Amino acid sequence: MTYSNRGFPAGNPIANALVIIAGTIVIATSLVIGFFAFVVFGSAMLILASIVGIRMWWLRRKVAKSVRGASRDSNEAPASMIEGEYTVIVSEDREPPAR
Repeated sequence: MTYSNRGFPAGNPIANALVIIAGTIVIATSLVIGFFAFVVFGSAMLILASIVGIRMWWLRRKVAKSVRGASRDSNEAPASMIEGEYTVIVSEDREPPAR
Protein backbone atom coordinates (compact mmCIF):
# COMPACT_ATOMS: atom_id res chain seq x y z
CA MET A 1 0.00 0.00 0.00
CA THR A 2 1.50 3.35 -1.02
CA TYR A 3 0.31 6.84 -0.32
CA SER A 4 0.50 9.45 -3.00
CA ASN A 5 -0.37 12.38 -0.70
CA ARG A 6 2.30 12.66 2.00
CA GLY A 7 1.47 16.24 3.01
CA PHE A 8 -0.91 17.40 5.71
CA PRO A 9 -3.97 15.18 6.07
CA ALA A 10 -6.48 18.02 5.89
CA GLY A 11 -7.06 19.75 2.60
CA ASN A 12 -8.19 22.90 4.40
CA PRO A 13 -5.42 25.53 4.69
CA ILE A 14 -6.91 26.96 7.91
CA ALA A 15 -6.83 23.50 9.55
CA ASN A 16 -3.24 23.07 8.35
CA ALA A 17 -2.26 26.43 9.90
CA LEU A 18 -3.93 25.49 13.20
CA VAL A 19 -2.08 22.15 13.25
CA ILE A 20 1.23 23.95 12.63
CA ILE A 21 0.52 26.52 15.37
CA ALA A 22 -0.62 23.87 17.87
CA GLY A 23 2.42 21.70 17.05
CA THR A 24 4.76 24.67 17.50
CA ILE A 25 3.19 25.52 20.86
CA VAL A 26 3.44 21.90 22.05
CA ILE A 27 7.09 21.62 20.99
CA ALA A 28 8.02 24.98 22.57
CA THR A 29 6.23 24.05 25.81
CA SER A 30 8.02 20.69 25.89
CA LEU A 31 11.39 22.39 25.39
CA VAL A 32 10.74 24.91 28.19
CA ILE A 33 9.50 22.24 30.61
CA GLY A 34 12.44 20.01 29.69
CA PHE A 35 14.90 22.85 30.27
CA PHE A 36 13.50 23.62 33.71
CA ALA A 37 13.37 19.92 34.61
CA PHE A 38 17.04 19.68 33.60
CA VAL A 39 17.91 22.73 35.74
CA VAL A 40 16.04 21.33 38.76
CA PHE A 41 17.61 17.87 38.34
CA GLY A 42 21.07 19.38 37.84
CA SER A 43 20.67 21.57 40.92
CA ALA A 44 19.56 18.59 43.02
CA MET A 45 22.57 16.57 41.82
CA LEU A 46 24.91 19.50 42.57
CA ILE A 47 23.51 19.88 46.09
CA LEU A 48 23.71 16.12 46.68
CA ALA A 49 27.30 15.99 45.40
CA SER A 50 28.21 18.92 47.66
CA ILE A 51 26.70 17.22 50.71
CA VAL A 52 28.50 13.95 49.96
CA GLY A 53 31.77 15.81 49.30
CA ILE A 54 31.58 17.78 52.53
CA ARG A 55 30.74 14.60 54.48
CA MET A 56 33.69 12.72 52.96
CA TRP A 57 36.02 15.65 53.73
CA TRP A 58 34.74 15.74 57.32
CA LEU A 59 35.25 11.99 57.78
CA ARG A 60 38.75 12.06 56.25
CA ARG A 61 39.67 14.97 58.53
CA LYS A 62 38.30 13.11 61.55
CA VAL A 63 40.17 9.90 60.65
CA ALA A 64 43.41 11.79 60.01
CA LYS A 65 43.07 13.55 63.36
CA SER A 66 42.48 10.26 65.18
CA VAL A 67 45.43 8.64 63.38
CA ARG A 68 47.67 11.52 64.40
CA GLY A 69 46.38 11.24 67.95
CA ALA A 70 46.95 7.47 68.03
CA SER A 71 50.48 7.76 66.68
CA ARG A 72 51.22 10.49 69.18
CA ASP A 73 49.96 8.30 72.02
CA SER A 74 51.88 5.22 70.95
CA ASN A 75 55.22 6.32 69.51
CA GLU A 76 55.73 10.04 69.36
CA ALA A 77 56.04 12.39 72.31
CA PRO A 78 54.89 16.00 72.11
CA ALA A 79 57.61 18.54 71.48
CA SER A 80 57.40 19.93 75.03
CA MET A 81 57.93 16.52 76.69
CA ILE A 82 61.19 14.65 77.15
CA GLU A 83 60.66 10.94 76.95
CA GLY A 84 62.89 8.33 78.56
CA GLU A 85 63.12 5.32 80.82
CA TYR A 86 64.53 5.06 84.32
CA THR A 87 65.30 2.40 86.87
CA VAL A 88 65.09 2.91 90.62
CA ILE A 89 68.15 1.51 92.32
CA VAL A 90 67.82 0.96 96.02
CA SER A 91 71.16 0.99 97.73
CA GLU A 92 71.76 -1.54 100.46
CA ASP A 93 73.10 1.21 102.71
CA ARG A 94 69.79 3.05 102.83
CA GLU A 95 66.56 1.85 104.27
CA PRO A 96 63.65 1.36 101.93
CA PRO A 97 61.00 4.08 102.29
CA ALA A 98 58.20 3.40 104.76
CA ARG A 99 54.84 2.73 103.35
